[in-house]
Amino acid sequence: MGKSIESLEEFYRHKLTNVSEGLRKDNDQFNIFSIEENSINGISSPAYIRRNFYKIMLFKGKNIFHYGDKSIPIEGDTLLFFDPKTPYTYDPVEPGSKGWFCVFKQEFFHTSLRINLSDLPLFSIIDHPLFKLKPGEAKEIQSIFEKIIKTIDKDYIYKYELIKSYVSELIYLAMQLHPSEEVFHHPDASSRITAVFSELLERQFPIESKTQRFELRSPKVIADQLSIHVNSLNRAVKNATGLTTTEHIFEKLTAEAKALLKHTNWNIAEISYVLGFEDQAHFNKFFKKQTNISPSIFRQV
Repeated sequence: MGKSIESLEEFYRHKLTNVSEGLRKDNDQFNIFSIEENSINGISSPAYIRRNFYKIMLFKGKNIFHYGDKSIPIEGDTLLFFDPKTPYTYDPVEPGSKGWFCVFKQEFFHTSLRINLSDLPLFSIIDHPLFKLKPGEAKEIQSIFEKIIKTIDKDYIYKYELIKSYVSELIYLAMQLHPSEEVFHHPDASSRITAVFSELLERQFPIESKTQRFELRSPKVIADQLSIHVNSLNRAVKNATGLTTTEHIFEKLTAEAKALLKHTNWNIAEISYVLGFEDQAHFNKFFKKQTNISPSIFRQV
């Protein structure tokens, strides 16, 4: 089954072209990038999935950021926080947008912070962790990012300890600010959520071995993967396709069942297992309800 969470290593390998070789060799838990350089290099907006790392961004420009099932417009200097629990993306970066973002794992701070990053309100979808900065605040935040950039290029044995102190300063400064409360439902939100739902569903197929199993087989489980409420998922899929989330799952499940019955020599108990059913009886009941024929008879036709 394909992954629904992007790792920091995959982020480096597939999304970015300007990762320093020095970082790959001596530290795989932290790096910092220029938004302007990524835009020039044609780096696209991130896929709407979860990551296994944290991100702090200073964005200078106008854009719309999407957290879970919410969309938040920004303009000017904005400080943003992203966490591993919530899928996110943003619209394509407009020409002239500038700023920086750093990425790191919780492990990067294990010996420094006395608290878990996941406990901070900054890394919580509930608090919409976007901060519109006043000129003085923007200048102070920018200076910290510039210190990180200057430090990461140094050949200094304690440079990552120094960087940790700068990132900690970003975090604690932000906790004194008031997050932006301007949230709206983007007209393409249903299409975006539906696209991710479809991708998660499709990634699980085809089933090619008896050790593989169809696990994301309910709207609730998929909604949990996207860190959105199941009602939001169901509403988005219904609005975008006219079919319910369950109807899409059952349609894909039935198609895969037919393929396995016709094109493998697995017995029906094995097929019911890989498709995620508790036992063969449940699979038989499901298949007959969907096709008006039992799995054994379908296989013989």
